[in-house]
Amino acid sequence: MTFDKEKILQYCNHVSKNTLMQTLNIEYTDAGEDFLVATMPVNSSVHQPMGLLHGGASVALAESVGSAASMLYVNSDVSEIRGIEISANHLKAKRDGIVTATAKIVHKGRSIHLWEIRITDENNNLISLCKLTNMVLPKRKNGDK
Repeated sequence: MTFDKEKILQYCNHVSKNTLMQTLNIEYTDAGEDFLVATMPVNSSVHQPMGLLHGGASVALAESVGSAASMLYVNSDVSEIRGIEISANHLKAKRDGIVTATAKIVHKGRSIHLWEIRITDENNNLISLCKLTNMVLPKRKNGDK
């Protein structure tokens, strides 16, 4: 299969419509054979009460980009991805601007993918460092629970 960056970004942004990713204004902006990048604006819609980027919004960004990245490695006709564990260290506060999440593969097994997601600001300061574990499952047929 040939890697097509534009097709991947178009697909990721298209399937994000009417989801949490759209609510948080997450946009997929770059892709490579072992990474995926997404951005999210930092404003009052993702703040906690103290006016800072909410850690949960950072984690939602990390899981969104890491899960989408796992989809690059599976045949979506027969497999689906489920996030099974995520951890985050929030290292620097952010009040406004844009954060960028870059998911890079650490381990690509048949049934488990491990991602490191670095969330940085416009000056490349590390805001959060996250780890996401995804499970690759057989795709369920309609009606299966």
